[in-house]
Amino acid sequence: MSAFPIVAGPILLTLTLEQGAPFAATAAEGTLMAVLAILVFSIAYAWAAVRHGMWGTMARALAAYALAVALLRLLVLPLAASFVLVIAALAVSPRLFPRVAQDAPAKSTGTDLVWRMLAGAMLVLAVTFGAAAMGPRLSGFFAMFPVMSTVLVGFSHVQSGPAFAVSLLRGMVTGYYAFAVFCTVLSVALRTQPVGLAFAMAFGCALVVQLLARRLGGVGPVARALKT
Repeated sequence: MSAFPIVAGPILLTLTLEQGAPFAATAAEGTLMAVLAILVFSIAYAWAAVRHGMWGTMARALAAYALAVALLRLLVLPLAASFVLVIAALAVSPRLFPRVAQDAPAKSTGTDLVWRMLAGAMLVLAVTFGAAAMGPRLSGFFAMFPVMSTVLVGFSHVQSGPAFAVSLLRGMVTGYYAFAVFCTVLSVALRTQPVGLAFAMAFGCALVVQLLARRLGGVGPVARALKT
């Protein structure tokens, strides 16, 4: 699920319709760079989970995410350089997670799905209403706010323990390759193609990359959690 922009996609589409394709193309560049902030969040959560409960861990991870966004806003790179940087970070990041014993799969009650839907809807509204004031790049960063990570991992941490939460976060890294491709293709296509075709191209390329990633690396922890 981390491969597909179930939150960022609707936000970027709404920005396209309300602010125009050039605005959304720049926002997609910001969303691409925000993948780095998500990796910071995930690694910070994983290390904090070893010593702290869910709430303390979440607070530390969100603080790390906010700091990463503040620093990344100062780093303005060409789209190609941003893509290479994100891919390199995705390749390295699995080695930065702590080694933990595998817990049992999460036993979801379905409550986390409700919270994910509510959090996603609230984020879409917040970003689209504040887009003009925030500007395209910062809007793109907020489109990648870790909605699914905070809710899904938080519930998994409470229900199945920190080790499962760490494994889940590590497994989600595989999906971010496809997400990075989605943002890159969308940013380019919105500048040259009609809106519908641009989003179709971005989703299509992301799907191909995710299928390849599943064949090469698998997404076991994520798949198990989302099936429960």
